[in-house]
Amino acid sequence: MVRRTPARTRARKAKQAVGLGTRMRRNWQLYAMLAIPLVWLAIFAYWPMYGAIIAFKDYNVVDGILGSRWVGVKHFERFVESYQFWRLLKNTLILHVYELLATFWLPILLALGLNMARRRWYRRSVQLITYAPHFISTVVVVGLIVVIVDPNSGVLNQFLALLGLGPIDVLSNPDYFRHLYVWSGAWQTMGFSAIIYLAALTSVSPELHEAAIVDGASRLRRIWHIDLPAIRPVAVILLILNIGSIMSVGFEKVLLLQNTLNLQTSEVLDTYVYKLGFASQVPQFSYAAAIGLFRSVVGLALLVLANAVARRFAKSSLW
Repeated sequence: MVRRTPARTRARKAKQAVGLGTRMRRNWQLYAMLAIPLVWLAIFAYWPMYGAIIAFKDYNVVDGILGSRWVGVKHFERFVESYQFWRLLKNTLILHVYELLATFWLPILLALGLNMARRRWYRRSVQLITYAPHFISTVVVVGLIVVIVDPNSGVLNQFLALLGLGPIDVLSNPDYFRHLYVWSGAWQTMGFSAIIYLAALTSVSPELHEAAIVDGASRLRRIWHIDLPAIRPVAVILLILNIGSIMSVGFEKVLLLQNTLNLQTSEVLDTYVYKLGFASQVPQFSYAAAIGLFRSVVGLALLVLANAVARRFAKSSLW
């Protein structure tokens, strides 16, 4: 008996029979479009990796990268043994973990609420209002924060004055920095992040909800048993990506909100690297590169670990 070859297998064999050169000539427009992002990726993502070797050298501008003296892991040891190491690591981890725990679930709740909203005009209005802050630049957001929390004329302190409370200098108090950074970021990013979950919810068949309603399921039951399983793979992937960037926070916003009075909690790895490499009177390029490389390697390790855990327990992963 002759076994029938599946259509997909026949198509794959036919494709293999045609050489790569022939396929490129037939579809040269697609390969030309692909060449543009590949060139960009090579120039701006992979070629700069060559400069990472200055982390293992005493780099100076005169000798260049290749001419500078090789020192091995000297700068890594210097950073790990410095008094700044644990403070910077603690500030970076606390700020990012706090942001992750406080803001990761907000877009999910917003998307579920919008998906359940019955009035179309109301759903669109709320979605527009919530994702509009995403398009405001970080500089403008920080400017708004400074104006609102100004100890003399800010809206916050005027409201506290009505309650009979004294003014609070939020930006000068290190205890308020993390809360200010995290919740202002939640306001700015929550609506735009919810779009991803709303797109995942569109794959849910209305027939599932109709059948659940017939069976007497409440709205919360339908969210728990129908909507949440539909967005779980997307949520797991986004969580993995967030864990992978746990050693990197919003550099621009932290730097703009930072001052000499709140450095105790606002100094993170990103701002420290910037100050060493660019804002210092004597730039320490090799030392700054070593800290940046250390941060990237730890982030990569966390990304691989989070992906393995998600693949094991959530049955969903990046690879």
